[in-house]
Amino acid sequence: MKIKRIAVLTSGGDSPGMNCAVRSVVRFAHWKGIEIFGVMHGYRGLISEEFIPLGPRDVSNIISRGGTILKAARCEEFYEKEGREKAYKNLISRNIDGLIVIGGDGSFHGALLLHQEFGFPVVGIPGTIDNDINGTQRTLGFDTALNTAMSAIDKIKDTATSMDRIFLIEVMGRLSSAIAVFSALAGGAEDVIIPGERTDLKNMIEKIEEGRKKGKKSWIIIVAEGAGKAEEFAREFRKYISDVRVTVIGHLQRGGGPSAFDRILGALMGQAAVQALLEGKHCHAIGWRNDDVIVYKLQEAIKPQDRGKISFYHQLIHILT
Repeated sequence: MKIKRIAVLTSGGDSPGMNCAVRSVVRFAHWKGIEIFGVMHGYRGLISEEFIPLGPRDVSNIISRGGTILKAARCEEFYEKEGREKAYKNLISRNIDGLIVIGGDGSFHGALLLHQEFGFPVVGIPGTIDNDINGTQRTLGFDTALNTAMSAIDKIKDTATSMDRIFLIEVMGRLSSAIAVFSALAGGAEDVIIPGERTDLKNMIEKIEEGRKKGKKSWIIIVAEGAGKAEEFAREFRKYISDVRVTVIGHLQRGGGPSAFDRILGALMGQAAVQALLEGKHCHAIGWRNDDVIVYKLQEAIKPQDRGKISFYHQLIHILT
C-alpha cells in the first residue's frame, strides 16, 4: 500500500511539545511528497469531519509554543464502535491512508481499536506530561512539566525555609507517579505521596517532629494528585502540626513553551512516525530509549508500566532527606 495522504491529530490532555511533533510530521511528510491533513479537536474532529490541509507554512513558528494548534479534546463518542466506524469512514472518504495520533494512554487505546476493527494504519506518538506510556523512557511534554514543577518547588522552598513551614505541594499525575517522584528528587523534597504505595502519615509526622528537635524547621512533601488531595492530607497534618501550607501547581505544568529536550524529541518522533507509515509499520508507537528513537508495537505501548524503578526512587528520596 502506497501512502499518499496522512492525517495527524492531538488527543486527550495537551502537553508541551505537541506542536513540535505536528510541525515535524507536516514538514517531513511534505518533503516526502505526501499530502497532510490536520484533524482539529482529536478524535472528536475525526467524527465531526474537522479536517484541514496543512503545509510547511501552516506550522511556521509553532516550535516554541506550548499547547497544540490542532486543539486537544476527549471524545466519549469514540469509545463506542459506532463512533469509531464514523471516524473510519470519514478518513476513507478523503482518501487518507494513515493516521498519526499524538497523545497518551487513552489516545493509544483508541488508535489500536481503529486498526483492529478496520485495519486502518495508525502510528502513535506519546504526548503526555505523565510519562506513563510503556516501552518508552520519555514521553513528549514530561521534561517541560517536570522543569515547571521543579521551578515551583524551588520557589516554595525559599519561603518554607524563611518562615519555618511545612509545605505540601500537589503536582499532576492521576495514575502516574513520574512528575511527583522526579520533581521530589530534583527539588530536594523530604517526602513524596504517590498512588499505588501505602502512605504512613503518622510516620511522616513523627519524622517531622524528630527533625524539628534536631533543628530542621522546614519540610517539603510532594503529593501526586492521584494519591489524594494535598489539602486533605494537610488537614490530617494540622491535627499535630499547625504551620502547614498547601500549594497546588495544577495546569501550569501543561502550559508554557517546551524545553529544548521536548522540542528535539518532538522533531525526531514526528519524522519517525511518518517514516514508520511509509515502511508499512501500521500499528506501531514511537518511543525514546537509550538516547535514540525507537519504533515498536502499539500493543506493547498500552501495557502497564513496571513500577520497580518508582519504588527505588521513592526510597532514595527518604535516604537523601
